Amino acid sequence: MRERSYKPFSASFTDMSSQAADEHKAHAPRKVGCMVITCSDTRTRETDTSGYRIMHMLKDAGHSVVDYYIVKDEPAKIKAKIKAGIANKRIQAIIINGGTGISRRDSTFEAVNAMLEKRLDGFGEVFRYLTYQEIGSPAIMSRATAGIIKGRVLFSTPGSENAVRLAMEKLILPELGHLVKELTK
Repeated sequence: MRERSYKPFSASFTDMSSQAADEHKAHAPRKVGCMVITCSDTRTRETDTSGYRIMHMLKDAGHSVVDYYIVKDEPAKIKAKIKAGIANKRIQAIIINGGTGISRRDSTFEAVNAMLEKRLDGFGEVFRYLTYQEIGSPAIMSRATAGIIKGRVLFSTPGSENAVRLAMEKLILPELGHLVKELTK
């Protein structure tokens, strides 16, 4: 009987995977129309540093902010704004910040989760992992989530400016165009 030699995954496997991902992204739209929603009982347009951080990062990356709202952390109000975004053909992505914790008033997750048709579980999992690397065990309290709703990609992040920065830099901006492209297949 002939012995077979098995080699562990090598850098060439990683390189091939990276090349395939780069190819997919190369055909992705460079400009995505976005809606930004801040869910908060206390923030105003003057104090919404996280919402403005998202909008500035989107614009710096070449995307457009079609709409921006601050809504109370109440499921009916959150759902109404999401529905308005879905109705606008110029909006391809909805990015929500705030209301993803575990306090009594945090209800963004329930509103968003009830509307998602497909969940992108990896977003929340990786976000919590990256958060854990930065702040430790409090990361388990985040209910960040993402998914697809009526042909739009939706991200829901915590409302802190650091959480928004992390989600945008590491996960949302690198994949936004790619996700929108995949939705058109």
